[in-house]
Amino acid sequence: MTQAAKTVDHIGRVQEITPDEVIVCITSNSACAGCHAQGVCGMSGSSQKTVVVQKPNHDYRVGEDVKVILRQSLGFRALFLGYILPFFLVLLSLILLSVCKVHEAMAGLISLSVLVPYYLALYGFKNRVSKRFTFDIEPVK
Repeated sequence: MTQAAKTVDHIGRVQEITPDEVIVCITSNSACAGCHAQGVCGMSGSSQKTVVVQKPNHDYRVGEDVKVILRQSLGFRALFLGYILPFFLVLLSLILLSVCKVHEAMAGLISLSVLVPYYLALYGFKNRVSKRFTFDIEPVK
């Protein structure tokens, strides 16, 4: 993470280029990727993530290494929408149902079921939400 600009950056490789977008593939390695027992351990591994960057500010080539940049504040917004707000919705509904003397098991199931419409609504608004989460890329120096 860059301290001065408050950004999070990862190295990726340009996978595809369209007139308006650059699609970058980022390989995330597990924290134990450098371990000497990596070959026999079932915990190690890596995953690939694809990032779409709108209207790039530079000409790139497929296969070129680039740095993908995201403002730190957007990462906190994603954390809030994906984990913190749903947690408080479940907690609030559980407290309200307990105050209303609903049986504990039923209150727990109803509280968990609150997540279904929340995540469906979040999915329904994914285009609107994704416009706020913009990535930028720059060439690796």
